[in-house]
Amino acid sequence: MNTVTISPKFQVVIPREIREKMGLRPGQKVQVMAHDGRIEMIPLVPITDLRGFVRGIDTQINREDDRF
Repeated sequence: MNTVTISPKFQVVIPREIREKMGLRPGQKVQVMAHDGRIEMIPLVPITDLRGFVRGIDTQINREDDRF
């Protein structure tokens, strides 16, 4: 388990082990929220990283005759 200290400017350093395990990069955005008495940081994924994640999905749908 890692422990961090909050600086006078309310900053914390994410330990190297966590940064590497989560693949965090400098400048990357994270969402911060309070949940059940704890602070959670959720890395935001750049939209470009999502390219092709639904590859192979069936896009054919049955439409009613009066629809385009």
